[in-house]
Formats: sequence, C-alpha cells, structure tokens
Amino acid sequence: MQSQSKPILKNCASRYRTLSNSIRHGNLIIVSGPSGAGKSALVEGVLQSLTNIRFSVSFTTRAPRGTEKTGVEYYFVGREEFETLIRDDALLEWAEVHDHYYGTSRKFVDDQLGQGQDVILDIDVQGAQTIRSKRPDTVSVFVMPPSYQVLRERLERRSLDEGLVIKQRLKRACNEIRCYKEYDYLIVNKDLDDSICELEAIISGNRCRIASRMESAKSVLATFGGMDAENP
Repeated sequence: MQSQSKPILKNCASRYRTLSNSIRHGNLIIVSGPSGAGKSALVEGVLQSLTNIRFSVSFTTRAPRGTEKTGVEYYFVGREEFETLIRDDALLEWAEVHDHYYGTSRKFVDDQLGQGQDVILDIDVQGAQTIRSKRPDTVSVFVMPPSYQVLRERLERRSLDEGLVIKQRLKRACNEIRCYKEYDYLIVNKDLDDSICELEAIISGNRCRIASRMESAKSVLATFGGMDAENP
C-alpha cells in the first residue's frame, strides 16, 4: 500500500499546480526574514513550480549586485525618482534599509490580485509590518536560518558585501529574527528543497480559504438557485 501512495500524492500535487484559478481574488503573500536566510531562493522555487503567481519586483536606490538587472531582481532608480514615488503615493510600502530605499508598487500588486493572480513579495521585516497593518488578510511567512553560524557562513559565501556590511546585516538579523511570532507561518530553511515544498503548501492551502474562493462558491450556488432557494 505504501508503494502506491507516493505516486498518487505526487500526481495530486502536479494536478493542483495547473488548476485554473480564474474565478477568485488573488492572495498577497509576503516572505521576509534576515538577509541570507534564503528568501529569494524560496520565492524563485515556488515561481517555477506553481502557476497563477507573480513576483512583485521592488524599487530600490541601491546599485545592482553581480548580474542583477533592472526589472528582474529590482527596479533600480535614483533617490529623486524614488522620493517622487513616495509623494505620489505609488508605493504600498517603503523603507530605508542600509542607507538605501526599498518599496513595493501599489498598482502592480492591486492589478495582479484583481486578475486572480497571487502576488508574492520578498521584503524585510519593516516592510512586512507596514503591509500587514494596511492589508490584514495578507499571508505572512517568516524564513529563519537554522542557526546564527549558518547565517554568517551564507553571507560570507555570497561574497556580495564587504566585511563591515556583513557585520551590519548580522546585527540587524539578531533584531529581525525576534519578530517571527508576528507572522502566520514559519519556515526554518535548513534544506532548500524541503523549504520550497513548505512554501508551496502554504500558498496552495491559502488558495482554498473561503475568502479566496468566495466567487467560485457563488457561481456554484447560482446553479442551485442561490443561497435562499430550496431547489435549483
């Protein structure tokens, strides 16, 4: 019996990823945690495995790192342009982190949610707090490294920052990691593949919430004559 269960479960998961979500309002999902915890890798993993989900590319005033390109990892803009976005109320949230601005496009998020697409954000703790205060129905996921030592090794291995910046990130991580209780879900990112599966499960499960499927329920009820009808 056990040998048959795994293929069945795998098939169910594969089928769910391709189900149409046309009659629903999308979910807003925020993924946050310390720099180096693996947020970006987790988000990239679910974007490749799930359908009907979009990544919100943030605006930032910091310079690109490595092979980063504008419009892919971030929209890289100057401080003056970013401050114009703030004045125009074009950002759902924004924050200044490590002397650079970061912010989320309000229009992109609302347009995608209205089309039934889930929108996933990779943002810091401060930005997550702002969004949850404005959008209490947001699905929030905190990504935690398995230990301080592992986090430090990951930051050093990336070779994207100087020693002083790494120290600043570790100091900030000590404060951020204490915020995990404010979130709906927690992923301890010890194994990347396992963590991606956990994030997939969180997203898929929230698509089945009553709030997410209200329109689908109404369309089914209409075939029965509506809420108050005794018979179709």
